[in-house]
Amino acid sequence: MTSALSMNASRDQTDLPTVLRGGLMLGLFYSVLVAIFGFLQVRLEGPIELVVCGIILLIGLGALIVLPGLWTRARTIEGIAGAAGIGLASVFVFLVVDVALLQPLGLYTNRWLEIGGGSNWWYHPVWWMVCTYVCWMGAWIQANQAAKSGAASPALLVIGTFVLGLGVLAIAVVIGVPRAGWNLGSFAVAVLPALALYTLISSFGVKRR
Repeated sequence: MTSALSMNASRDQTDLPTVLRGGLMLGLFYSVLVAIFGFLQVRLEGPIELVVCGIILLIGLGALIVLPGLWTRARTIEGIAGAAGIGLASVFVFLVVDVALLQPLGLYTNRWLEIGGGSNWWYHPVWWMVCTYVCWMGAWIQANQAAKSGAASPALLVIGTFVLGLGVLAIAVVIGVPRAGWNLGSFAVAVLPALALYTLISSFGVKRR
């Protein structure tokens, strides 16, 4: 059903075509990034691997955090939920690409098989939860930004998230969280609590209706 606010370009855009189109574009986008990352990671090593794969990771995370909220113009809970819907729809697109193309091409290393108990299928539910969560939090922060200044700031959203992510990672390393270290995987995980923290911080000063 089309949102009652979707005709107002300054408010939440959560009609079904917007959500499905956003999910398709986002899913194809990070399918390409995952393919590039997987292809390069096993062929690079040392500082070059860290820099190249790190750039790909930051681009992917930035897109997940920012784009759904921008596409739904999240200003209220409706736009925030619509952004989460885009994240969920994108997962189904990725699942199709992954099963039909990436797995048959042998993109993933034995490490993925070992973590998943001999199966690549374990990470699909993880991808569903993570993508939906990241898109949801990103849109919520943008809604808080707009409520205070009249417009969302994608640059501030990305920079703030990554800075907080580095802070969370540093704390995890210092206190000895198991398997936490100065690597791309640990940073990606650290972004998840960083987004929750940023959402809380961004809510300060927002007028409640």
